[in-house]
Parts: sequence; structure tokens; C-alpha cells
Amino acid sequence: MKKAVIWHNPRCSKSRQGLALLEDMAQRKDIEIEVRKYLDDVPSRKEIADLLTKLDIQASGLIRKKEALFKSLALKGVDEDALLDAMAEHAKLIERPVVISGEKAAIGRPPEDLLSIFVKGD
Repeated sequence: MKKAVIWHNPRCSKSRQGLALLEDMAQRKDIEIEVRKYLDDVPSRKEIADLLTKLDIQASGLIRKKEALFKSLALKGVDEDALLDAMAEHAKLIERPVVISGEKAAIGRPPEDLLSIFVKGD
């Protein structure tokens, strides 16, 4: 049985939509889902760095640039390490939802993108 972890914010409509899609797929494809409410169970800097590797993106691709906190912390134009530090300190800055399964991960923007890591042949 495959396992998938979703970094979920229940207050976010996109995150709720992504979780619903994932739960539907899990029933059909025998996938165990772990829901991690990442605002309460904040990912470490290392976990975020590992996620970036799985996503094959830089920190700037995972951070919520339209979030008021991004602006108040004056993060525009800072280096990738500073963005990574900011996400580790302020989980609210992490784009959501995110699903991780093994060495694959996907950001749910749009929510259907979460399903891309569960392709045939895996």
C-alpha cells in the first residue's frame, strides 16, 4: 500500500478540495493518507528543504508571495536561504496543499495537480 502525506490547512478551500480529491483516489488506488495540519505541526527547515528537492523547485516556488506576512517580513528579493528560514519559522508562508509520497511531491495549485504523483507504473 502506498502512503501519502498531505500538508493541509483546513481553512483553505484549495487545501480542502485537494484533500477531497486525494481521499477519492485513495479509495480507488489503495493509498493510505496521512493528514498533517502543518500550521499546528510545523515542518522543520530540513523537511522543507527535502520537500523542495522532491518538487525540484527553489524556495521561491513554495512560498506564498501574496500572503500579508510575506510583505510584512520584507521577503521580496531576499535569497533562497532566507526564504527557507522564513517558511520554517512561519508555516503560514508555505504554499498549500502539498502532497508527498515517497520521493515524489506535488503542490495542489490547482488541487488536481496533487494527483500527478500517482501515475501508472509507480
